[in-house]
Amino acid sequence: ANLTGDKILWKNSGTTIKDLGDGIINIEFHTKMNTIGGDVLTGLNKAVDMAEKDYRGLVISNEGQNFSAGANVGMIFMMAVEQEFDELDFAIRAFQNTTMRLRHSSIPVVVAPHGLTLGGGCEICLHADKVIANAETYMGLVEFGVGLIPGGGGTKEFTKRLAEELHDGDIRTNQMRNRFLTVGQAKVSTSGEEAFELGYMRRGIDEIAVSREHQISQAKDACKLMADKGYTQPAKDKFKVLGKEALGIVYVGAHSMKSGKYISEHDQLISEKLGFVMCGGDLSKITEVSEQYVLDLERKAFLELCMERKTLERMQSLIQSGKILRN
Repeated sequence: ANLTGDKILWKNSGTTIKDLGDGIINIEFHTKMNTIGGDVLTGLNKAVDMAEKDYRGLVISNEGQNFSAGANVGMIFMMAVEQEFDELDFAIRAFQNTTMRLRHSSIPVVVAPHGLTLGGGCEICLHADKVIANAETYMGLVEFGVGLIPGGGGTKEFTKRLAEELHDGDIRTNQMRNRFLTVGQAKVSTSGEEAFELGYMRRGIDEIAVSREHQISQAKDACKLMADKGYTQPAKDKFKVLGKEALGIVYVGAHSMKSGKYISEHDQLISEKLGFVMCGGDLSKITEVSEQYVLDLERKAFLELCMERKTLERMQSLIQSGKILRN
C-alpha cells in the first residue's frame, strides 16, 4: 500500500485520513516538518473516533521526508512568552489526552515512523500497540535540548516502562539511571535497531520494516492481524514508582555533574524536574500509582520549565537558528 491512491475520508489543515481497505484507516500529517499542533491533535482524535465507530484499526504513517519533528515549539514559545499558562496547560493536556487515547482506544493502533521521529513524534510511537519503524528512523525524546521535559506522555511512558523492567533483585536505580539519561541526554537513535537499545521500541512487540516501500502495507497487515485476533482494549494499569530514595540519587547525581562543570545550572534544574516526575515525586516509599498521577506531575514540570527564562532562550535559539543553546 502507498497513500497516493487511497480514498480520502476526512481532512483538515494538518492531517488527512484515508481508507487503506480491509477496515483499516490511515492518518497522515502534512504540516511543516510534520510538527504536531492543534490541527494534528484534532485529526488524531477524529481518526480514533472514526476507527472505533466504523472501522477496525488505525495506522499512523506519512510519506513526508520525516515522520515528525515533534511538537510545534513556536506555538509553545509564543504561549510561554505571553504567559498564557492556562492555554498552555490546556494544550499540553490535549496532547497527553491524545496519546493516552491512542493507547486506550478500543481498536489497534500501529505507528510506522521513518526519518526524524522526535519529541512528540516519538511520544506518539511510545503509545502505539505496535511500532513498525523504517530501518532509518531517528527516534528520540529531545525536549531537554529546548529546556523542557517530554510533556505529551513521554516521561510518563518511560516511567511506566521502567516499572515493567524492574524484576525482584534488580538494583532498581541502575535501570532508572539508564531511562533517565536517555531523556536527560536527549539521545536519538541512529537507526531503528538502536531505538530498541535506547528503550524507545520494545523487543518482541515493535518491529523494523522490511523495506520503506512496504512499510505502510506491513503496518496495515499488523493492524488487521490484531483486529482479526480479537483486540482487547488495554486496561489502565497502575505501576510502581521509586519515590524518595531514587529521587535522592538523581539530585546527588545532577549536583555532582554541575559541580564538575559537565552540565549547566539550568541543565541541573531540568534534570531535577525530570527526576521528580520519573520517581513519582517525593513519595516516602515505593508506591503504586496511576498513569494519570504521573501525567499530572509531567505536565506541571513542563509548565514550570516554560516559566524559566533560560528555557525560553533555548526555544528561541532553536526557532531562530535551528541550533541547540547550552545555557
